[in-house]
This record gives sequence, structure tokens and C-alpha cells, in this order.
Amino acid sequence: MTIAPSTSTEEAPKPPAPASEKSAWAGLRPLVLRLHFYAGVLVAPFLLVAALTGLLYAASFQAEEIVYDHELTVPVGDRKLPVSEQVAAAREAHPEGTISAVRPSPEADATTRVMLSGIPGVDPDHTLAVFVDPYTAKVRGELEQYGSTGALPLRTWIDEFHRDLHLGEPGRLYSEFAASWLWVIACGGLVLWFSRRRALRKIRGTSGRRRTLALHGGVGVWAAAGFIFLSATGLTWSTYAGANIGELRTSLGQETPSVSAAAAGEHAGHGAAGGTAGDAAHGVGLDKVLAAARAEGLGDPVEIVPPADEKSAYVVRQIQRSWPEKQDSVAVDPASGEVTDVLRFDDYPVLAKLTRWGIDLHTGNLFGLVNQIALMALALTLILLILWGYRMWWQRGRGSAFGRPVPRGAWQQVPPYVLVPLLAAIAVLGYFVPLLGIPLAAFLAVDIVLGEVAHRRGRRTYTSGTAAR
Repeated sequence: MTIAPSTSTEEAPKPPAPASEKSAWAGLRPLVLRLHFYAGVLVAPFLLVAALTGLLYAASFQAEEIVYDHELTVPVGDRKLPVSEQVAAAREAHPEGTISAVRPSPEADATTRVMLSGIPGVDPDHTLAVFVDPYTAKVRGELEQYGSTGALPLRTWIDEFHRDLHLGEPGRLYSEFAASWLWVIACGGLVLWFSRRRALRKIRGTSGRRRTLALHGGVGVWAAAGFIFLSATGLTWSTYAGANIGELRTSLGQETPSVSAAAAGEHAGHGAAGGTAGDAAHGVGLDKVLAAARAEGLGDPVEIVPPADEKSAYVVRQIQRSWPEKQDSVAVDPASGEVTDVLRFDDYPVLAKLTRWGIDLHTGNLFGLVNQIALMALALTLILLILWGYRMWWQRGRGSAFGRPVPRGAWQQVPPYVLVPLLAAIAVLGYFVPLLGIPLAAFLAVDIVLGEVAHRRGRRTYTSGTAAR
């Protein structure tokens, strides 16, 4: 794969061949080369930022465990206290806000998390996680938490840096732009690499620009599948393309299902005994709710969400994102403690499962440390490919400047029976992935205008020269 390629003698578009000799690929290759070159040059800076921040995020899981060891772990005791006692201790230390969820200690040396929302000074999209020793009910600390994976401040900061450079919604355009073009550059590099003569792919015995090209292409070929995967999964939760993907899944009946949180009809409105809606002590209480979920086979780690109002049930869901994933969930009536609805991950639609696995693989959760190391390797590879790409462009120059770009007008060499379907496919793709389609349309418009200007200037020069003779 080539991120910012430049053409050498063997790569440069050849003069147009007679129609009888011209093949579809002979006309298409210069177009792919030109698109790959300019996409690499212009998109590479965004990809470089995404790779560097992605590298940091892949390493943030282990960093989080080290930095927040006191809050996350406890000495193993003899017997864990009831969850209700642990939550009561957290509420005594922090009576402000509302309990939004509880994550009982999933392992012998892990703390219980009690998440509070509506806390002054805490981002409205975040919660305050209070960490409780499950053996003594002592509060070991509190930290701001974000997202379904329970990211703490360090990982949250890196995650937001990778996602939007801490610029909010406008900043998300950078990451979507990079994800929209990464697969295009990767596929273009694959096509160009395999279309080259075998002798030109060799690294051993080469030097200079040819060696850089061989390294760049050879390494890129091995990493291309990973880049295409990162691009596709990154677009899944992007602003514009992600919304289009969501609409498509909905139209196909493949959206992610959720357990029904409605309480049983005859108990609705009577579950407030012992607490109010949104309180962890609502109805039968956390301990009976957790026991009911355990009876349905929900093993650790789980999260308990209190009822949102008097007509809602408790929701208990598994939150393990590592393989094998645990994503089952149940609803428990707050008045009777009976399970009113069950949703198994096995019953998810195919696209919902693939989306879940894809996101967890992209974020390094699915296979733990192995997954995170693979992501770091991909990020480092992308950084190297970008640097090699720019180096090739420089080496194509005369030692003091970057080389000339690939000549324009390549699209004119593509046979109509290939060009027309290709343009139609690009138009459809550009509609669903707007940060690919809009920049591509702008590039083509500018390219056509510049070509026309150059053509007119050349014609005027020729005319004046003729008149002078």
C-alpha cells in the first residue's frame, strides 16, 4: 500500500495507446495512481494524528490499571457484603445526585462501582463513579467515568483526543474524514502493488527511492486488511456515515435490540415501596434483583440500572466486552422481584452482532492485551507508511523539493464502459459516506478547472506563435 506515492519512470502514465490496444486496466491504472497520490498527500496528516492518538488509546487500558490501582483493586477478604450495603456506604459519602447504575465487584480483588449522575461539576455526559470495598463497604475513592466500557479520566481524555481532538462535535469531522479515506488509500495501494511487475516489488538489493517504494508497498500490503477493518468499524459510530449506517440497519431490521424495561402490568405503579423511582433501593432492592438475574444465568461482570420511573423495571445487563462476550440482559419487576423480560446476545440480529464485535475489536476490548498489541502495531505501521510515502515524494524531486504530482487527465484514458459504472458507484458511495464524496467531488471540480485553464493557456500560446510566423 502507498500512502503518499509518487511516480517513477516505470509508474508514470504511458502515452495513450491505440484504441485496439487499450485495455480497461491500462486506462484505469493512471486514474488509481493519481487518486492514490493526492489522497495520500492530503489525507495523510489526518491519518497521522489518528494513528498517534490511536496508539495512545491502545496503551491506555494498562495505564489506567496502574494509575487507578487504589480505586480499582482491594485486598481479598473473607466474604463480600450485600450490594445494598455497599451502595448505602457510597450514598452516605456522596448523598448528592442520582444513582444511574451499579457495577458489583466482578472479581475477588475488584471494587464495586456506584455511578452517580447529576453531580455538580461533572460533565453531564459522564457519571461520578464511587469505588467501594466489597468486603468492608469503605469508599476507596471517586472518579469521573465515561461510556459503557467505564473509561476513567486518563482513558477518557485519550479517547476524546483520538475521537475529536477535544474540539467537540466539529472535531469529530477529522476522525470521520480520516476513516472515510483510509480504506480508499489502502485499496488503491493494493491494486497498484499487485499491478506492478514482480521484479519491481523486491526490497533486497535495491536502494534510494526504489527501496523506499518497495518497503512502503510491501509493508502496506500486509497491513491493508487491518486498515480497511479500522476504517469500516470507525465509520460505524461516526457522525454522518454512522447515521447512514444506522438508518440502513434499521431499514433491514438489524438494529441492536434492548430488553423491555416496562414493569409487569399488575405491579406497575406499586413498585415504589421502600424507595422512589431512580433510587437503588426502589422496590425489592438490589440484592433480590441481582439474585433474580443470577438465576437467569447472568454471570459477572454485570451492571444494575435502577428503574427510571414508577412504571419501569430494573435492568440488569452483562458488560463483558472481551471474548467470549457476555451481553445478555434481563428486566426485573421492582415490586415482585420477578424477571419480566430476557434478551440473549445469541438472539441479536447478525449485523448487530457484527457491529458489536467490530467496535470492541477496534477499541481493543475483544481480545484484551493481544488485541491492544495488534492495534499498536497497526498504528505504528501506518505512521511508517506515511513517512515512507512523503519520503518517496521527496526522493522523486531533485534533492531540494518534492517531486511533480501525477499528471492530470488520467480519467480521459478510462474506457466509457468502465468510467460510467465507476462514477455511478462513487456517487452512491459518496452519498452514504459524505466525507469521502464531498472532498472527492471538490477535488475533481478543481482538477477539471485547472486542466481547462492550462489547456486554454496552451492554446493561446500556440495561436500567438502561429500568428508571429
